[in-house]
Amino acid sequence: MQDMILILDFGSQYTQLIARRVRELNVYSEIHPWDKCPEITSNIKGVILSGSPFSVRDEKSPKIDLSKIKGKVPLLGVCFGAQYMAHNFGGEVAASNTREYGRANIVEFDKSNELLQGVPQNSQVWMSHGDSIKTLPDDFVVIASTEDVKNAAFAVKNEKTYGIQFHPEVYHSTDGSQMISNFIVNIAGCKQDWTPDAFVESTVEALKAQLGDDKVILGLSGGVDSSVAATILHHAIGKNLHCIFVNNGLLRKNEYNDVLEGYKGMGLNVKGVDASEQFYAALKGLTDPEAKRKAIGKVFVDVFDEESKLVENAKWLGQGTIYPDVIESVSVSGGPSQTIKSHHNVGGLPDYMKLKVVEPLRLLFKDEVRRVGKSLNISPAILGRHPFPGPGLGIRILGEVTPEKVQILQEVDAVFINELKAAGLYDQVWQAGAIFLPVNTVGVMGDERTYENAVALRAVTSTDGMTADWCHLPYEVLGKISNKIINQVKGINRVTYDISSKPPATIEWE
Repeated sequence: MQDMILILDFGSQYTQLIARRVRELNVYSEIHPWDKCPEITSNIKGVILSGSPFSVRDEKSPKIDLSKIKGKVPLLGVCFGAQYMAHNFGGEVAASNTREYGRANIVEFDKSNELLQGVPQNSQVWMSHGDSIKTLPDDFVVIASTEDVKNAAFAVKNEKTYGIQFHPEVYHSTDGSQMISNFIVNIAGCKQDWTPDAFVESTVEALKAQLGDDKVILGLSGGVDSSVAATILHHAIGKNLHCIFVNNGLLRKNEYNDVLEGYKGMGLNVKGVDASEQFYAALKGLTDPEAKRKAIGKVFVDVFDEESKLVENAKWLGQGTIYPDVIESVSVSGGPSQTIKSHHNVGGLPDYMKLKVVEPLRLLFKDEVRRVGKSLNISPAILGRHPFPGPGLGIRILGEVTPEKVQILQEVDAVFINELKAAGLYDQVWQAGAIFLPVNTVGVMGDERTYENAVALRAVTSTDGMTADWCHLPYEVLGKISNKIINQVKGINRVTYDISSKPPATIEWE
């Protein structure tokens, strides 16, 4: 069985980042809610307890039984996880005089401790807590201190159990990756063999066992996720995979034909279905973002229900769901964190649709999907394509969606993307798109006053979509894009640029 690190989620905003740091070491990790801890099987080589928005002093805070973990497998508590262990086993956790948030430096530490091997003096760490461990339980020993926090890190005597009151997973902890590596590789003894090739091999074998001779229908979008999901399913079941590319009328300019053309030569059995009018009808009069998403999702399922009936004995619906979709839709596997937005490809199917769901990429982050795609020899043109939301331009048109608005936004988007490519910036941007704003603005064209629509351009850098920063595109490029949009796209007289990061904003506006 694959070596694994189990991460128990107490609701921290950084939990997914812990998982990513572990996977960067080519070690598989899974996140589970603290109250749904799986059985500690032999392949679980270590456990990490995440941070939390709760205080251990709160009666309603998470309370986990660690009797089957502590002392049995290597255990690392991060922030809340560390405080919970100290509090639960006889130490004292109290409110800090001032909230300890931001950069700090380790001024004293036990250089011989295995968790801190390779960590230099004055190493910078990132604090984010309102409580602090005042006294440690009898068998706990302090192994690191900052100027303000004496018990910044501890170890338990005669156990591979550790706690740290800072966040090693964030960028600001300069030697955090070294500490995580020390725990994962040196202390837990994980083999670093979870690679894209290994993922493909194990997933194909698992899919063969799961699906047998069953037929699978999969919705292609032309994007990275569905293309990789289709290819890996094709490796597993060959001709029993039936791919459908639905034109929902909310795609980019010429995308329907371009995508169908792009799939030629990949060996996939692909059928195009133009359902634009069905989607437009379902969206008529809707302005609420969630209502639009759900309407698009319902039509999407209805179309697939009809198409599945044309494939005799189809039993499965394949989807390109990835980890961020799951996290934002159902809060880390049902954990304490809040739902941000629903995703049309997450959460199962309605009862009337008799297909089971198979999601081969469900536990991968976006950059991991791309690496798996490269391992499968998928075209760089597909793997390098920017993410595009499942509901398409339907959630980039604020307010009611109409065919006229879609056509305008398609033209705006085409100018934006083409100019990024012309400037050599497309591959430096993680995701770019245009948003149709529900406002008209006054303008002057020639000698005439105009009162037309405004659009916002959005371009972000990211690794996996969980966090993102706005792109600092050159002013001359933005100026050229703006001029082209206003001059070439009828109905637009104002262009703005979104300079919001995620968090607090999301990448898409709806």
